[in-house]
Amino acid sequence: MDYIPAKTIITRTKASEWFGTDYNMNIYRGCSHGCIYCDSRSLCYQIEDFDKIRAKENVLEIIKSELSKKIKKGVIASGAMSDPYNPYEKELKLTEGALELLNEYRFGSSIATKSSLIERDINILKEIQSHSPVIIKMTITTADDDKSSKIEPQASLPSERFEALKKLSENGIYCGILMMPLLPFINDTKENIIELIKKAGDNGVRFIYPSFGMTLRIGNREYFYSKLEQLFPGLKQKYIARFGNQYYCGSPNKKRLFEIFEEECSKYGIIYKMKEIIKGYREKYCVRQLSLF
Repeated sequence: MDYIPAKTIITRTKASEWFGTDYNMNIYRGCSHGCIYCDSRSLCYQIEDFDKIRAKENVLEIIKSELSKKIKKGVIASGAMSDPYNPYEKELKLTEGALELLNEYRFGSSIATKSSLIERDINILKEIQSHSPVIIKMTITTADDDKSSKIEPQASLPSERFEALKKLSENGIYCGILMMPLLPFINDTKENIIELIKKAGDNGVRFIYPSFGMTLRIGNREYFYSKLEQLFPGLKQKYIARFGNQYYCGSPNKKRLFEIFEEECSKYGIIYKMKEIIKGYREKYCVRQLSLF
């Protein structure tokens, strides 16, 4: 593990409407999941050698210091640029240590991950949820393990992620799925959506937040196209013909797919609107706070 210097770890959230978070926290830099579509490879983020994971120096000491100085409590998000449950986390336990600090200083937690390793921290998450909001967002783009092995080669298999969601749900943790991205001509199918939602319902998922397409910027576009040539011969040309140099590449069938998505979610009582998701995991804490005055 290489360590990189850091002056600060916790920063204010610029877009609080994204799952209602107040702060961002990135303990690691880079990611080893190898997802062929990852936007974090884009040159605008200036992350060299993205597939190599690095940890930030003295990260727990910095987090402790920053939390102790914050007057306003809130929900701290992790997983935006680098999965907090990468393979090194099993030994280093930096994410585990950070969650213990969030619990100690009474902050909430919002985690996005593709790793079943999050099961390890269920007890800490339950402690945090006893006093502050907690939301777990498990990214699942396909219900098919074989297809996932192509487009997300080093991430936990979807079957393992669903099992993690089941355990989180059984322990009362508010959890759901980021169904994104649905890659045009790859996993943007009626069959995939129906199967994914069924497995979500069977495993206690509370919400699914979808994106019927993907983004392509300089950096991740080149990487994505090289992987298409390797894994799905001929598909690169189809992308170029359909999307050109567009930033957002939406599924050609996104209108009908969204209708199917709504129908299936209603069968299982799964919510999918952002305002409802935020209300679902934060509401009772707002009521509790107001009752103190």
